[in-house]
Amino acid sequence: MITAAHAIIHSTDAEADREVLREILRGNRAVDAGDGWLIVALPPAEVAVHPTDGPPRHEVYLMCDDIEATIADLVNRGVVVEGAVSDRGWGLLTSIRLPGGGALGLYEPRHPVAANR
Repeated sequence: MITAAHAIIHSTDAEADREVLREILRGNRAVDAGDGWLIVALPPAEVAVHPTDGPPRHEVYLMCDDIEATIADLVNRGVVVEGAVSDRGWGLLTSIRLPGGGALGLYEPRHPVAANR
């Protein structure tokens, strides 16, 4: 039986990205897997498969109930949120910039949510 999911973000500045994740997900349990390898528990999650005409890829999004309030909170805590919120129909979307150069999607879904919340 599957008991959880584990996502990995590859980074050119792993320590800085770990600190941003710790700040974004504060209040969630975090463990040191050894040698400073921080693993932070995620909120309930869901997975979807979308068709593509291009090469297969994976994306990571954090979901929220109120994107404007979440952006304000994150910015107040020093997290870099990039770009204006765009309305994609299925949800309101922006992104969080990680110090290592990567980004995490942030969205307020407008579709039914499968995750236990």
